[in-house]
Amino acid sequence: MNRLRWIPAMVVTAMLAGCSLPSLTKDSKVVQSTNSKDKEETTIIPSMQIDNQYYRTLLPYKESASRGLIVSNINTKYDVKEAESGLLRLSQQAFDPDKYFFQEGQYLDKNTVNSWLARSSQDPAGLNPKTTKNMSPTERAKTAPIYLAHIVEQNYLQETGKNKVKLAGVSIGLALNSVYYYQKEQYGATYEEDIPQAELEAQGKKIASQVVKRLRQIDGLSEVPITVGLFKQQSRSAIVPGTYFAYTNVDQGSAQIKDWKKVNEEYVLFPTSESNNKYRDINENFNYFKQDIDKYFSNYTNIIGTGFYQNDKIQKLEIQIPIKFYGSSEIIGFTQYMAGEVMDQFPKGLQVEVNVTSINGPEALVVKKANTDEPYIHIYND
Repeated sequence: MNRLRWIPAMVVTAMLAGCSLPSLTKDSKVVQSTNSKDKEETTIIPSMQIDNQYYRTLLPYKESASRGLIVSNINTKYDVKEAESGLLRLSQQAFDPDKYFFQEGQYLDKNTVNSWLARSSQDPAGLNPKTTKNMSPTERAKTAPIYLAHIVEQNYLQETGKNKVKLAGVSIGLALNSVYYYQKEQYGATYEEDIPQAELEAQGKKIASQVVKRLRQIDGLSEVPITVGLFKQQSRSAIVPGTYFAYTNVDQGSAQIKDWKKVNEEYVLFPTSESNNKYRDINENFNYFKQDIDKYFSNYTNIIGTGFYQNDKIQKLEIQIPIKFYGSSEIIGFTQYMAGEVMDQFPKGLQVEVNVTSINGPEALVVKKANTDEPYIHIYND
């Protein structure tokens, strides 16, 4: 049986987002109601929805009103991605992707976000702890660290009648620091102060309560349901992302948070030295995979895997293989062998994605969807 399926580059992204490629039909045009009383603008609802786990996005695409801040406020590229994609997953609990459309946040602009991220001693609207001139850097780190690093806003719209859509929900992600960085003197060494989880959670919930009350004062947000998630970002040196650990759904028109729900998600780096049974089987699979690659191909630097766990069960595994190959035939040979090892070494029910890269950029992609008998393979520029 032929176990290798070659795919064109144009469908790679679609396959990673969902298992099927829906038929393309004519996009439907609608009139979108804005938060202004008399102003309306034409927009388009794409007819294609890659998978029922993903929202359709209104066109033309509107960038976030605070676009660009997340890159400077979040520690790593891994957390930048997860702060947004994790909030999308949480939003599905309140806003069904089959019934709602996605749009980047349009209500919290850069000035508002920066004002809310400040210390209350620097800006009256600041949500981070105030300090005094007499406090030493070490005292600030231990008693008044910066808890809130960034605010992510997402808007969800819904059809309200013939050719009309309107805002029907808002999700807010509060990115919280797990480590506070500070200097004792200007241009001096940088020190770290870990923020305990219990303290982080308590402060995050306190900040969330204030954020919800402020959102209700913004024109257009007084009545819509609001979802708020608490995101714990990793340290600057981390190579796996943090995750959301709690969320709440605020009822339409309410400014009060009633309760919080725990989120059990985790990213784990493989190979791992953890002896926890939760990781043991996949770690063993990963080590066998790595050993088999070592036997026949030694011209790479390192193999790293990142497993995504939900409710203590692994959902997918992403593997990065940086190589030093230069010949296209060598890359093809390596990819063919590696794809076979992916099928042999990992459980059939596990989704595995392998990216092969070199100094020239992406070289190959292998995707094993859960419960399939053949991997998808793409060689870039082949």
